[in-house]
Amino acid sequence: MSGKADASNQQKHDEQGIAMWRFWFVVSVLLCAVLVLLYRAVELQVVDQQFLKGQGDARTIRHEKIDAHRGMITDRFGEPLAVSTPVETVWANPQVMEYDAEDLEDLAKVLEVSESWLAKRIGKNKSREFIYLKRKIAPAQAKRVLALKLPGVYSRREYKRFYPAGEVASHVVGFTNIDEMGQEGVELAYDEWLVGHPGKKRVLKDRRGSVVKDLDLVRDAQPGRSLSLSLDMRVQYLAYRELKAAVTAHKAKAGSMVILDVATGEVLAMVNQPSYNPNNRSKLSTSALRNRAITDVFEPGSTVKPVTIAAALETGKYYPATKIDTAPGYFRVGRKAIRDHRDYGVIDLSTIIAKSSNVGTSKIALDLSGEVVWDMFYRLGFGQATGTGFPGESIGLLRNPAKWRPIEVATMSYGYGVSVNALQLAQMYMVLGNDGEKPPVSLLKVEGDVLTENVMDSSVAKNVRLMLQKVVEKGGTGTRARVATYDVGGKSGTVHSVGSNGYEDSQYKALFAGVAPIDNPRVAAVVVIDGPQGQEYYGGEVAAPIFSRVMSGAMRLLNVTPDNLPLMADQQSIYSQERANSTNNSREKG
Repeated sequence: MSGKADASNQQKHDEQGIAMWRFWFVVSVLLCAVLVLLYRAVELQVVDQQFLKGQGDARTIRHEKIDAHRGMITDRFGEPLAVSTPVETVWANPQVMEYDAEDLEDLAKVLEVSESWLAKRIGKNKSREFIYLKRKIAPAQAKRVLALKLPGVYSRREYKRFYPAGEVASHVVGFTNIDEMGQEGVELAYDEWLVGHPGKKRVLKDRRGSVVKDLDLVRDAQPGRSLSLSLDMRVQYLAYRELKAAVTAHKAKAGSMVILDVATGEVLAMVNQPSYNPNNRSKLSTSALRNRAITDVFEPGSTVKPVTIAAALETGKYYPATKIDTAPGYFRVGRKAIRDHRDYGVIDLSTIIAKSSNVGTSKIALDLSGEVVWDMFYRLGFGQATGTGFPGESIGLLRNPAKWRPIEVATMSYGYGVSVNALQLAQMYMVLGNDGEKPPVSLLKVEGDVLTENVMDSSVAKNVRLMLQKVVEKGGTGTRARVATYDVGGKSGTVHSVGSNGYEDSQYKALFAGVAPIDNPRVAAVVVIDGPQGQEYYGGEVAAPIFSRVMSGAMRLLNVTPDNLPLMADQQSIYSQERANSTNNSREKG
């Protein structure tokens, strides 16, 4: 009995030992855990403070973009053509938005959007933390939105492009999209130059995403660089007004005008019709977007006859007084007859230009050979880019002369079978006005000296200019291009428009190209009127008067001294005579 009792006591003693061991083991583990936690707490609070700070910052501190405004575009005198103005963009965090039907109605009313659209936009993006409600609105409107104090609705500063000149300079300047990225014109061509580089800052936000305060600047915003164009907005406005009035008056499809500084190659004015307002593109048509002066090509017709004459003079075989027999008013090349308006008989080179004789020009070109004429066309820039870098520029057509038939040599001499844009044609007349020197054409303001290329003998250029002056004098085809107080010169042209089935019998392009003043030219200009309607459609009737009106104003704006003042001379003589009579009368009365 005693043995069993001892065994029972031993078992109880062993069980109690195991229980105590387990107890102290658990106590030891808990104590170690407490010590570890205490150690970790001390480490985080004292030794490694940055960890908790980083975790806290990760939940409350954010990086925000600082928008940089785009560079300004100005004309040559600093007149703003494109500026970025500060505006506000309203955005929302749908996850924290709290609103009822009345709040939604108020918000839609202030934002000037439909209530259904706003509800749909918020509802579709409930899982997102950021959506735009309305971008780039006036600060006053954004202030009214924030005054509603709706949770989850905020605003941020952005920039919006504004074009002070509107449609007057739109084809040159172009425009940007809503993110201020260039889409057309200079805005596209020089996008990398104009675009700004955004900065970055750290901000403290609350749990709803509202900015509590700015902490520090990470990277400063770098605004875009400004760009000074060659345009003279005084001349640009004048050209735009006259071109628009003429296109309207003649019910034409379109029109273009280009004015170049002959010494520097700068584009002083470039206008087109139809145009568009880059500040309001809600009803924008694609046809209005084209800068037709650069993108559209056409056969230049009689406006390039001076090129053929220049090629002839350069050979030394021909002189301004050289006689060409144009009788009986037509000339057969193969099976095709080349005709003049009437039989001019035997005439010199100056009269060929003044009367615009197709027969005379063709005979000269065939005598010279196609290669000689082609070479002069090429040197003057035909069939090549002008080098402005403008998007969508057309280089026109100047085919290889080795494949020309005699009829092609003849027709090219008076502007058929070759195509140019208005800027290329203006470049040709710029060379004539600059005594054979060809500066690079530029849409940017030129600073310092200009490097030019000699492409024509100066005596040839001067002789051709004298012939161009006869075009606007009595008996010439461009008398309506005359300017009252300046001697000018130019050449009219009328060509059939080209349609899907070839030349259109009743559709024309009326052209005039010239320089002013003729003795010491300051500018070269080209006018193109596409599809004038009515009885008047010749270049001398439609385009020449535009040249006259624009040159008359442009010469005064550019402070060019008048070189033809017959009326003022007569007035001075009358004034002197009246003064003498008045003096004599006074003496007699005395």
